[in-house]
Amino acid sequence: MICWQEIKDSVRGFTIIELFLITAILSILMLLFIPVLQKAKLKSLDAVCIGNLKQFSLAGQMYWNDNHGKTFPYRIDTIDGGDTYWFGWFERGTEGRRRFDVTRGALYRYIKDSGIQNCARLDHINDRFKLKAIGSAYGYGYNLKLGESKMGFAINSLFDPSASAFLADAAQVNTFQAPASKDNPMIEEFYYVNDREKTAHFRHNKNSFVAFCDGHVASNSFVKGSIDQRMPSHWIGRLPQNVFFLKSVSEN
Repeated sequence: MICWQEIKDSVRGFTIIELFLITAILSILMLLFIPVLQKAKLKSLDAVCIGNLKQFSLAGQMYWNDNHGKTFPYRIDTIDGGDTYWFGWFERGTEGRRRFDVTRGALYRYIKDSGIQNCARLDHINDRFKLKAIGSAYGYGYNLKLGESKMGFAINSLFDPSASAFLADAAQVNTFQAPASKDNPMIEEFYYVNDREKTAHFRHNKNSFVAFCDGHVASNSFVKGSIDQRMPSHWIGRLPQNVFFLKSVSEN
């Protein structure tokens, strides 16, 4: 016969001490796994950014092929109460309330609404981030040396396209437009990079991803001492000068 008392005695519950031990072990395991999961998440976001820039590189190649090998200017024209830049049209007005039309950008016909305009590592919802438009606009900056002239720069004249920057992660620290101020510096989108201003954003573990004129994307570190000390933890500074040096074939 089945002895129910013996079965009951053999399936006793956990003691309080055992529950505490199990809880402690689970807590330790969680503490060990959270950094691993966070690191994996950031790596996946980095991969998305690299993919974005590679698509932009392809779009740039198609633009140059369609426009006699000439680059597009940084600023195109003033129209409809706003300004048209390489990345789109911006209405003039109050920061954070300006209308933005991405369809007027130089590369839009090649990328459409692909969602590559913004890097996932650019935190638009951070309380230290100042929007320029109604919502996010662009997270990448154009090599200003390529867009200085409205006539464009001849890409085919580059001696080494693999060493010349096309686009890069970009942002700047704003202290002069509300709600930002000298006492309340805020990070914001920025749309060009050069060798003089602190507008490159090293948001990928203190590195910036750069798309070069030959189509490849590489990680670059900041110039020593260039990080903007108004918001040093956001890693905004300058890229090395050599990535902006547009050495031509005739100069070699």
